[in-house]
Amino acid sequence: MGWYTEHVVDTGRAPALFALVGFVVTFVVVRSITRRIRARAEAAAATTTGAPGHEPADDGPPRSRRSLLGDVSIGGVHVHHQVWGILLVLLTGMLEFRYSPGHPWSEVLALLFGAGAALALDEFALWLYVDDVYWAEEGQRSIDAILVGGALGGALLLSASPIGVTSDDASGGWLAYTVTVVVHLALAFVCVLKGKLATGLVGVVVPVVALVGAVRLAKPSSFWARRRYGRRPHRLARAQERFGARYRARRERVRNLVGGRADDDPPPA
Repeated sequence: MGWYTEHVVDTGRAPALFALVGFVVTFVVVRSITRRIRARAEAAAATTTGAPGHEPADDGPPRSRRSLLGDVSIGGVHVHHQVWGILLVLLTGMLEFRYSPGHPWSEVLALLFGAGAALALDEFALWLYVDDVYWAEEGQRSIDAILVGGALGGALLLSASPIGVTSDDASGGWLAYTVTVVVHLALAFVCVLKGKLATGLVGVVVPVVALVGAVRLAKPSSFWARRRYGRRPHRLARAQERFGARYRARRERVRNLVGGRADDDPPPA
């Protein structure tokens, strides 16, 4: 406990650690449950349809079955788990801002905040498309949001400052510190213009990430590429090669590993 107290509690990192733990654990549990629900729905559909050459077995009237792993409905309305996530984030935020509790309640609130953020971001695609696309190709945007959220949480845990640099890092006083922060945030913004949203967000906390993302090629479909690569066809060609089929295949493998495969015509969740 001495190491934990010295390096985590005394440095103010305990809430960030608990928030990250709550975020990761909640996402893993929720995705496991939704995968189970989808597998059960697919099995039920296969049983109803019947295998080729076989009639479905007639076991009489269907029996009611209850399970802990199922959708939640209130008044006949399906309640997405992002609703509980939004409520958790709002509740923990209000309690933290109003009471600013110390140890250990700040860690408890951070844990619940992380859990709420995971519940909300796991259905980020529903926010974006205003449609239930959880298992559709568009639903993979939720996995992108989860990966960004996890990376940002990890970066905040490791960094001593929410913007990656402190006044102690600048040896020339407040002027040098201000210039450092402006340049740092400008590099992170360049990452966003180059179509690298995740790199830009993490780069706000970790300056070296912003620097690397800013100097490397932009994505071909980004604002930066459209405005600056039009007269530089060789750079556009390099960008298209770097972010081509192999890049998309790697990204899909990561998405499928983290959140499960997408379906063109998913079963109802």
